[in-house]
Amino acid sequence: MRRIKKYCGMALMLVVTGIIISGYSYANNKKGGKKYTITITNVTSNQVITTPLAIIHEKSFELFKFGEKSSSELATLAEDGDLSPLEEALDARSDVLEHVRGSGSLAPGATVTIEVESKGKFKNISIAGMLASTNDAFFAVNNFVLPNYGKSNIMALAYDAGSEKNNESCDFVPGPPCGSHFARDTDDAEGFVYVHSGIHGIGDMDAAMFDWRGPVAYVTILPESR
Repeated sequence: MRRIKKYCGMALMLVVTGIIISGYSYANNKKGGKKYTITITNVTSNQVITTPLAIIHEKSFELFKFGEKSSSELATLAEDGDLSPLEEALDARSDVLEHVRGSGSLAPGATVTIEVESKGKFKNISIAGMLASTNDAFFAVNNFVLPNYGKSNIMALAYDAGSEKNNESCDFVPGPPCGSHFARDTDDAEGFVYVHSGIHGIGDMDAAMFDWRGPVAYVTILPESR
């Protein structure tokens, strides 16, 4: 009888231990990363969007704040489509988990897919890319909370970095039909980030061709199903 009780006790211990181990494994899985597929579609008629950058970060991180001065790194992205200074700055931040470039620029109507992963407290995403036929316009998704389930659809607006004057001159516009890279007219720049008012045809840019109305990019965020 004692031997039977002993075996029963051992079996019970194994069952309990199994539950604890199973619970521990489940908890660890919950703390693991979650993968997402980000698709970005250029919905303008003639604006090229430069290579977009997706950033996974904590909610405390903000790519920009409305009505405040743009960072120099974001200004470089908005003026020339150059991601390198922003990527370097992001590498030094503890509130950023990862940043991933798209595969290249987006012609009107084109789509790019980016794979990212969230983990722990890094549950927010920001995305940005330049509207190439402008002085300093960029599209952005700013500090969006990643969905746990189901697809999120976002119509992304264009913003003005406020770091360069909107003279619409080919001397300062990198995209078609111009091609002037790393040339800036900072005199009389607004000095703060705001919703972009579009192309007005005051310089070399034909408003009928390069202007836009409403959102400029359609973004979908799809979590990996398990």
